[in-house]
Formats: sequence, C-alpha cells, structure tokens
Amino acid sequence: MNYLEKYKYWVTNEFFDADTRKELEAIKGNEEEIKNRFYKDLTFGTAGLRGIIGAGTNRMNKYTVALATQGLAATILSKGEKAKNRGVAIAYDVRHFSKDFASIAARVLAANGIVVYLFDDIRPTPLLSYTIRKLGTISGIVITASHNPKDYNGYKVYWEEGSQILEDIATEILNNINKIKDFSEIKIIELEEGIEKGLVKYIGKEIDEDYIEKVISSSLRDDVDKEISVIYSPLNGTGNKFVRKVLEDRGFTNVFVVPEQENPDPDFKTVGYPNPEDVKAFEYSERYGREKDADILLATDPDCDRVGCMVKGRDGEFISINGNDIGALLVNYILSTRYELGNIPQNAAIVKSIVTGDLSKAIAEKYNVKVIETLTGFKHICGKANEFDKTKEYTFLFGYEESIGYVYDTFVRDKDGVISSMLIVEMAAYYKKQGKTLLDILEELYNEHGYYLNKLISIVLEGIEGSERIERIMESFRKEPITEINDMKLIKTIDYLKDETDTPRSNVLKYFFDDNSWYAVRPSGTEPKLKIYIYTRGDNRTLSEKKIIDIEKKVMDKIESVK
Repeated sequence: MNYLEKYKYWVTNEFFDADTRKELEAIKGNEEEIKNRFYKDLTFGTAGLRGIIGAGTNRMNKYTVALATQGLAATILSKGEKAKNRGVAIAYDVRHFSKDFASIAARVLAANGIVVYLFDDIRPTPLLSYTIRKLGTISGIVITASHNPKDYNGYKVYWEEGSQILEDIATEILNNINKIKDFSEIKIIELEEGIEKGLVKYIGKEIDEDYIEKVISSSLRDDVDKEISVIYSPLNGTGNKFVRKVLEDRGFTNVFVVPEQENPDPDFKTVGYPNPEDVKAFEYSERYGREKDADILLATDPDCDRVGCMVKGRDGEFISINGNDIGALLVNYILSTRYELGNIPQNAAIVKSIVTGDLSKAIAEKYNVKVIETLTGFKHICGKANEFDKTKEYTFLFGYEESIGYVYDTFVRDKDGVISSMLIVEMAAYYKKQGKTLLDILEELYNEHGYYLNKLISIVLEGIEGSERIERIMESFRKEPITEINDMKLIKTIDYLKDETDTPRSNVLKYFFDDNSWYAVRPSGTEPKLKIYIYTRGDNRTLSEKKIIDIEKKVMDKIESVK
C-alpha cells in the first residue's frame, strides 16, 4: 500500500480506536502531514523504536508498540521454553504515554505466554539494565525517548546481558515484525488477566535498594571534601530520587535540587529540549547555583542515562565541560586512583566510541591501559564488556562516549547517569580538597598530554527532504573528500560503511590529517540530524582552537554546497 492507502485503511478500519481515527480525520486533505505519518513504517533498528507520538505507521502509538512487542515475543518464543519463562523486564520514564506503552508491551508478552516483570512507577534506564542481570531475564524493554523533545517517545530493547540489542537480535525481531500482515494478528490480553495468570509481576523497591547499594560500592575513595556544594537537576525526569539518594548515602551534605525541575513533567516546561549536553538546559541550575555559591552543577536527562556538568570558574561564572573532557577527567581519576591503590587489572580496558576524543588514550597509555574503540552507542560499548566476559582478553573498566554517556564497572551494561553523577561529584570533591577545580585538572592534563580540543556540530534536517539531503551530503563526502585544510594534509580515510574494520558496518566517515587532527561525519541514529565531530591537537590552546575554526569552515562550506 502507498501512504494514502495506508491512511485510508487506518481512518476507516474500526479495529483502530475512535480517538486514533478522529486524530486522522482531522488531517484529511493535508497530504504532507498524511505522507509524513504513513510514507514508511516506524523503523525498528538496533535502538528499537523512536519517533513522534501520534496516529500512523511512522509514529509512536499503542499499535506500533504492540507490533514491535509481538515481533519481540516471537523472537523469544523461538529460543525455547526456558527463554519464555525467564521473562522480560519492563521500565518506563516520565513521557506522555510511557506508562501506557509499557502496559501494552506487558499485555502482548503475557498474551504470548511470556513472563513479565513490570516496574510499578518511573525508573531510570540504567536500572532496567541492572534488573535484567539481577533477575536473569532473557530481555528487557524501556519506554523512553531519552533527551528528545516532549513530542517524542521510544522503545528500547535489551538482551540477557543487560545491554541493548545488537544487529543479530534486532534483525530477528524485525523479520518477525515483517511476518505480521495485519495489526489484528497481534496477541493481547488485559493486564489484570496477565496478573491473575501469574504472567505479569510488579517490581517494587527491593531492586532499587540493591542497585543503589551496588552503585555506592563502586565509589573509589572517601578522602574527599564532603561539603562540596552541588546543584542537581533531573530535568523533570527519572533521576531525582536515585541520584539524590546515592549522594546522600555517600555523605555529601550540600546537594541542592533545582525545585522547578525536581518533579516529573512530560512537557519539560522549564527546559523545552531536555538535553544536558546543551548548556541551555542549565539555565535554572546556573541561577540556583549562584544563589547557593555552588562548586558544580549536574543535570541528568529524562531517563537518567546521561549526565552533563558545569563547574564554577575562578571568576565565579559557571563553565560547561563537554562529554569528551568529562570522560577524559573520569578516565584520569579512575586510573590515577586505582594506580595509587594498586588495583588496576593487568588486562584493563577503557572502551570509547570512534567519534570520541583521544585525550583518554594518552592518559590510559601512561597507566599501560588499553583503549578500544567501537561504533557510536552503548550497545557497542557495553557489547565489548559482554565480549570480554567470554574471551577474558580484557577486563572492562570504564566506557564512555562524547555525548555525555559514561559507565563504570560491569553491573550495569548501559550508560548510567546515577553512577556517573556519583563519580563526578566524588572526583570534584577530591580535587576540591586539594584546592583545585575540575577545570584546573583539565588544564593540567592538557599541559601534560597536549591540547586535545573538540567541537560537535549538529545540523537538523527534518522530514523526507531532510533525510534525502543527509544522504546526498554523505555521498558528496564519500566521492570527493577534503584533501587539504591550510597546512593540514589528509593522510587516511575510514568509511565504516565500506572499509574492513574491527567494528560492524555503519554510515560514518572519518578523515585523519598529518597533524593528529581529524573529523568525522555521520547521520544521527535517533534524531533527524547530521553530526560533524572535529578534533584537534596542538602544543597550545590557541593553535588547537585555530585548527578547529579552519576545519569547521572547510567542512561547512562543503555541506552548504550540497542542496
């Protein structure tokens, strides 16, 4: 069926509820809107589903959630009786329809005879990963759109190791989804029936307590300034109780929560775009931080798997530290502390993404620790931890990527804003006791290893036209790469879609120059964006900053030439 035929099918078929059909009736005659909603099915990829909430095949709604879950159910059933009985853990965040979508997923799984462990309220995404490992479930689902705007929701699938599914399982699920020819084929029962049959079981506070205890046990040192002043914002998401509880139990006495952003709000009215990677998300925190004379500001995204940070500078103003630099600071703090304590494993490894900076490599080399690169996304980063479990080649110590995602230790197999918040506060408190800030330590690292500076550019290109333009831009870079930027000469290109590398295939282009600078271009996997990552290294800040400006100009000129 073409998009108009699909629209007619949805708007006239009484299988779809009255509210859905009414919503679609309201766009009758608006061909562009109909096309956007029906020109394709919401793609099930290795990140699961993510899209705008609404009626249509290319939207997040109870029908597309049920369809994906039926595909997951068929995949689990193909693994045998034991997999079915191990069951699926389900968590959800604060977004519109998150609780409803979680309930629908539970009802579909239960209708297929699969045991479900459903959280009784909102929870951070990393807790879902921990729960899978704790309960030994075959799979897990979290309903979240992470840091996307309020109109979005999503559906992420995890496998038995506690990490997000990789290509093999995603392909199985997608194949099973494609076998379903009509929504009426999806099995579903009422939640109460699932509970009565013993197939749906609620998860309460006991898992929370286990997880918090485990997080606290992963702290590195206690000789820190416990009176450090911290402003924390959960950005109206799921992190509030967990981050506060961990910091409280660790003995930090001056943690203040931004009151306007403390409680759940699916509309994110105080922030709009709830992404702590964007300094605008810290507007309320900065105001409150000046009032409380805070040392650092922390904010977690709505599902609390990522954390952003600002630090008070010498002039009293708050300065944002990007994900590359927080990652490098954490690598330095973890390795220097464990070196001091004499407990760095002989085969320790740090894992980072291919678009994350190289300062951590220089730091790790000092401690004889291996840095391994993977494709973007924690499904790949924690996929390495899963791999190490089997091969014993390395011991996974820390994983991170430039988009403010970090995880320490292995009891969670996804980025974790709770663990990371604790370690950032502990790290800042340790250096405060020495009279230093994180900015001072970062400068020390630059002086020791070179000025590794970076810049991320995100170009929003929405809809069908945007998607097609992104394809044209990627093709232009593939066919005619920039070979020279001032004195910098291109010496190496990696096309992760075509070249043989140690990573799976992915639509990423990476260009290396003869002065240790490089840049990468890739479409976002979860948002309608083209991302450009620029990295330079210089003997001083001025030189490194100039290289960023030069690379950015050349790259942006090329992008703008592609219409």
